[in-house]
Amino acid sequence: MKIFDTGDVRLHYRVDGPEDGAPVVFANSLGTDLRLWDPILPLLPKGLRIIRFDKRGHGLSSCPPAPYAMGALIGDTEKLLDHLGVKDCVFVGLSIGGMIAQGLATKRLDLIRAMVLSNTAAKIGTKDMWADRVRAVQDSGIEPMADTIMERWFAAPFRATPELELWRNMVVRQPAEGYAGCSAAISGTDFYTPTAALRLPVLGIAGSEDGSTPPDLVRETIELIPGSKFKIIRKAGHLPCVEHPQEYAALLTEFLQSVGHV
Repeated sequence: MKIFDTGDVRLHYRVDGPEDGAPVVFANSLGTDLRLWDPILPLLPKGLRIIRFDKRGHGLSSCPPAPYAMGALIGDTEKLLDHLGVKDCVFVGLSIGGMIAQGLATKRLDLIRAMVLSNTAAKIGTKDMWADRVRAVQDSGIEPMADTIMERWFAAPFRATPELELWRNMVVRQPAEGYAGCSAAISGTDFYTPTAALRLPVLGIAGSEDGSTPPDLVRETIELIPGSKFKIIRKAGHLPCVEHPQEYAALLTEFLQSVGHV
C-alpha cells in the first residue's frame, strides 16, 4: 500500500507489474475502491504496468469535507500520474471514473493515448436526483440505500449469489462524506462539448442491465468521439468487470492490442 499527498488529499494507490511496462490506469466507480478491478487483473496480458487508486473520500484515501468538484477529482488523478511519471497510458474509467477519464483527456492528452469508458456518460443523472441522494446520505448514511444500489449494480443472477455481500459491504463501508462529495461532483458535470472534441482511440462498454448508466446513455457519449467502438456485455449491470470478468478482460485485451499497447 502506498500513499501520495497531493497537497489537498492523500491518495491510496497501488502499482502492479514492471516499472517499464505499458501503463494502464484504472479509475473506480462511486462507492467502490481499487479492489473493483481485482476480478479482471489476472486475465490481462502480462507485462503491463497496472496503476489503481482510491479517489478522494473512498477506500484508504483521505476524506476531505464534501462537496467535491469534478475538477478536483481530475486534478488529483493528474498529480498522481505526474508523480508516477506516467505518459501515454490507456485509461480505464468506470462510472465516475469514466468522467474523470474524459476530463483528464481534455486537459492532459499527453497522459492518455487511448481510453476505455465503461458504464459512464458525459452527463449522468440530473441535479435534482443527485441533490436528493446527497441529502439522503447526509441524513441517514449509505446503508438504507444499499439494496437499491445493488439492484443498479448487478443483474438478478449475480444478486442471488453469496458474492453480493462482498460488494454490499464495500459500498456501505465507504465514508458517507466521500460518497456525498463525489455525488456532488457528478451532479455538476456535463462533458458533452469537451468530450465531442476528443480525438483518440476509445472503447465504450455498457451492461445490458445497468440501472445507473443504461446502454443507450453510454452509447450516446461514445458516439461523440469519431472512430470509437462500443460493446454491450449481456446480463450485466453497472459493474460488468465483476459479473463477467472474462468477457470484460477479453474486450479490454482486444482493445489494448488494437492500439498497440501490448
